[in-house]
Amino acid sequence: MTEFLNEITLFSVISLGAIGGVAAIVLYMVAQKFKVIEDPRIDKVEELLPGANCGGCGLAGCRALAEAIVKAESLEGFNCPPGGNDVMQDIAKAMGWEAGEKTPMIAVVRCNGTREFAPPKVRYEGLMTCAFAHSLFAGEGGCPYGCLGCGDCVEACNFDAMYMDQETGLPVILDDKCVACGACVKECPRNIIEMRKKGKKDRRIFVSCINEEKGGLARKNCKVACIGCGRCVKECKFDAISMENNLAYIDFEKCTLCRKCPPVCPTNAIHELNFPPRKQKAEKAAAKEKEPGE
Repeated sequence: MTEFLNEITLFSVISLGAIGGVAAIVLYMVAQKFKVIEDPRIDKVEELLPGANCGGCGLAGCRALAEAIVKAESLEGFNCPPGGNDVMQDIAKAMGWEAGEKTPMIAVVRCNGTREFAPPKVRYEGLMTCAFAHSLFAGEGGCPYGCLGCGDCVEACNFDAMYMDQETGLPVILDDKCVACGACVKECPRNIIEMRKKGKKDRRIFVSCINEEKGGLARKNCKVACIGCGRCVKECKFDAISMENNLAYIDFEKCTLCRKCPPVCPTNAIHELNFPPRKQKAEKAAAKEKEPGE
């Protein structure tokens, strides 16, 4: 009886060993058949990228960008916002390619509906996310286009380039930290954040309003809303300002930063950032121009 059991055990061991050996051979042959040899240049490009994996390039992380660049055999159409032109130049040098200069971009908040200019009319109590609040009501100030102030954009930023101003209730973008990854733009349900040209010396001019309601209604909810009067359009000599759906828009590709449009806006909806203070004469002249329309 003991010998019989020993024979069965030996047979089982040999059988399992044989099956395992055959399986190993089959798996090896399959692995060789479908083996993917990865281009070593992908690792080289990935090492030069900042490793932020922010998705600002439009792909799923730095590895995906490196793979796409190597596959395309060119840097045309690719950009790494956190790395900027320096990183793209390093990649080009390592690959023996050429890289054109990309215009530096930055996020801007196109809403100035602070608690001062758009006083709360109702109080929101619910899930504190802009996406949820957007589906429920116009906003505490009454503007159906303005910032909801829940900070979804701040949470989406991986570079600590934004914070919520507790006094104004609006997000603030830090120029020196923003890498133009676009995460905040995608996160805002009201599309009030826009990527714009950073501008020479960080100077920018834009309409800080996206309200498409007619002038009276827009002004009722927010004192600094664009009322669609068209004064800025008439003032611009470079065709950089257009009017659509009761809202003015400044094309940053055409804008020469001449600063002629901000003074003529009766609601101060046009913002000019990082410019030197205006001379008093210009301010007085602008005030006189606004008086008849007030």
